[in-house]
Amino acid sequence: MDAPKNSRKTTKVGTVIGTKMKKTVTVRVERQVRHPLYKKIVRARETFLAHDEYEKCKVGDVVEIIETRPLSKLKRWRVVTIVGLSAAAPAAPERGEAQS
Repeated sequence: MDAPKNSRKTTKVGTVIGTKMKKTVTVRVERQVRHPLYKKIVRARETFLAHDEYEKCKVGDVVEIIETRPLSKLKRWRVVTIVGLSAAAPAAPERGEAQS
């Protein structure tokens, strides 16, 4: 369900930071902005609630989200694609295994 090229809907790329709700993920979008007075580059962060119909997103995944109609009180975005998968945590050794 890609958006047409002439669509006015905004797309953003961010990282999934929460998956505790059904069919909803919390996405953090970071961008760099120049401070108006001090002229230093600072990171501005925003969080969005996005609809994840098939619950495929995991914490740490990089996703692309697109504007959509209001789906709930705070949810106005939808996950379009998973751009990058999260790095899986290395498995801890079993208790019975000998460590070298």
